[in-house]
Amino acid sequence: MKIALDAMGGDFAPQAAVDGAILAAKELVGKAQIVLIGQEEHVAPLLQQHGADAADLLFISASQVIEMGEHPAKAYQQKQDSSIAVGYRMLHAGEVEAFCSAGNTGAMLVGAMFSVKPVPGVMRPAIANFVPKLHGGLGILLDVGANAECKPEMLEQFGELGSLYAQYVLGINAPKVGLMNLGEEEGKGTSITQAAHQLLKVNPHIQFIGNIEGRDLFNDKADVIVCDGYTGNVMLKMAESIYDIIASKQIHDPFFDKFNYEAVGGSPILGINDNAIIGHGVSTPLAICNMLLQGYQMAHSGISDQIKNTFKS
Repeated sequence: MKIALDAMGGDFAPQAAVDGAILAAKELVGKAQIVLIGQEEHVAPLLQQHGADAADLLFISASQVIEMGEHPAKAYQQKQDSSIAVGYRMLHAGEVEAFCSAGNTGAMLVGAMFSVKPVPGVMRPAIANFVPKLHGGLGILLDVGANAECKPEMLEQFGELGSLYAQYVLGINAPKVGLMNLGEEEGKGTSITQAAHQLLKVNPHIQFIGNIEGRDLFNDKADVIVCDGYTGNVMLKMAESIYDIIASKQIHDPFFDKFNYEAVGGSPILGINDNAIIGHGVSTPLAICNMLLQGYQMAHSGISDQIKNTFKS
């Protein structure tokens, strides 16, 4: 198995990417090979510095880089030899089983939509993120930014996508799905969330437990939290700010340590025909390592095939 990494993606690339790849390669010995994609003149000297530790890494040259501030669609179209475009071509061709990048989020979404493409039947892929639970383990929150406005049918599909990921990757048996709303009662919310509630409660593929509120994010009421990308992104950034505040006050707690983005490394794009993960722009080597490990877990679990089989039926 091969897991690809955009070596040029992120504020601290390529140094953080190479260092993170080295960490992940040690964890995946005998399981998977890390493939670094980037500009040889920048990546090769860093690999040489690591000496024997870099021996198992495979390097693929890409002459261009899509910068963080570039227009995603235009840059992806014009820079076909960028590390992101090359990574998606390899993923589409089956040369790697997962592709990870801490680079331009929009370009990663464009590549997902136009290279590996959405699973037939999926209206819009979603970006997922992970929620630490007070009694241990993780829940999954989606969407967190790909779709700011959603139709009820999209929210229903997010429930299915998140439930499949929770079951096959997180190992949660019969995951509980909750719809984020401004009240628990069935009639609460906007016309969109009310309609989504009606669709979710009759969906045979999920265990829907009804509406949940913001205070339920970290308890065990729901394993899968469904919302539009606008709401999800606000909640995600608020959680990240809580960690930053606690860290600045030098408070250390095992539960709040899980709010650190480094702990999981990245956000999977769910609903596409293969495995792709978007990392935080400020990803450290540890975050890069955990993103690659998550890519391996996704590929090993066969989650993309599970999604395709579900939406085919």
